[in-house]
Amino acid sequence: MTYTIEVSDMNFEQEVLESDIPVLVDFWAPWCGPCRSVIAPIVDELALEYQGKVKVVKLNTDDNHEVAIRYGIRSVPTLGIFNKGQVVDGIIGAVPKNMIENRLKPFVHEIS
Repeated sequence: MTYTIEVSDMNFEQEVLESDIPVLVDFWAPWCGPCRSVIAPIVDELALEYQGKVKVVKLNTDDNHEVAIRYGIRSVPTLGIFNKGQVVDGIIGAVPKNMIENRLKPFVHEIS
């Protein structure tokens, strides 16, 4: 079972920009080895661990050029952190889970 949501050019605004909670966007491509072998498992873990506190979505940049161009995605994997409809941070490359968590945590609010 996966806790990530696949997004596209068509629903990016609704799922990411209009989200009530912070969003971690995994910009990836099918041909990208590190996207699939390194980042995908980490993103899946974060989606489960932060369920209800952070929305975790995946956007295939090969199929969704409009969003990739709008946010200047030039290489994959790239992770974007969105809060209240704005990009607040970004991480380029295959990085360890703790680095992603450290960049994400300032935007996560405990839900009681």
